Amino acid sequence: MGLTLGVTVTYLSLIVLLPLAALSHRAWGAGWGAFVDAAQSPRIVSALGLSFGAALVAAAFNAVAGLAVAWVLVRYSFPGKRLVDALIDLPFAMPTAVSGIALTAIYAPNGWVGGLLEPLGIQIAYTRWGILIALIFIGLPFVVRTIQPALEEIEAEVEEAAASLGASRWATFRRVLLPALFPAILTGFGLAMARGIGEYGSVIFIAGNKPNETEIAPLLIMMRLEEFNYAGAAVIAVAMLVMSFGLLLAVNLGQWWWGRRMKGVRA
Repeated sequence: MGLTLGVTVTYLSLIVLLPLAALSHRAWGAGWGAFVDAAQSPRIVSALGLSFGAALVAAAFNAVAGLAVAWVLVRYSFPGKRLVDALIDLPFAMPTAVSGIALTAIYAPNGWVGGLLEPLGIQIAYTRWGILIALIFIGLPFVVRTIQPALEEIEAEVEEAAASLGASRWATFRRVLLPALFPAILTGFGLAMARGIGEYGSVIFIAGNKPNETEIAPLLIMMRLEEFNYAGAAVIAVAMLVMSFGLLLAVNLGQWWWGRRMKGVRA
């Protein structure tokens, strides 16, 4: 027990805590004024708001779409099911830059989809819609792969028993399936949003990177690093770190609350 705990703490310290401590030290080295300037800078506030807002919307969409995809993969058999199941992991395997280039080629005004939408006055690439689509693309596998094992543990007979007792499909989902799947859905949502907040490669190609419009926070960090403004980059990174930690804390608190609620219901 003692050896295992020591190895775990040492590993976390070297891999997680030490880099975070170094980042925080670099940011604090810039002084409190740097944080105040960052909080008052419209460009930084806009970039942070866009990164977190787009990640939130994309994760919420993926929570619903990922549940539907996982449901189809677990509950139904159809030709090409193994191929579809393998394609879910494609965003994991593709380099993010390749994903961004592919999405831009499809949704650009001269692309396959963008060319059809342009006569209608709809533009996807180089707008916030393009950022949202990129984050949905890279975030969906996190939700599907989190929900899928939880759904596989729920026997189909449970749904049949609820139906035999007169429950509708919606009532069965709301009262039987959702309580069991909620922790997995919440975890998938948190993972997809966390990935979307820090996503860089698949977004910069399709975003257009217009200041105060489609410029994301990770791009600002890269720009500060290219300017050798390491303290400025660290300040933005720490702001993202604090906000991301708050997100993960909220997800864990939600899971804890749901677990206690379900124990109370069973009791």
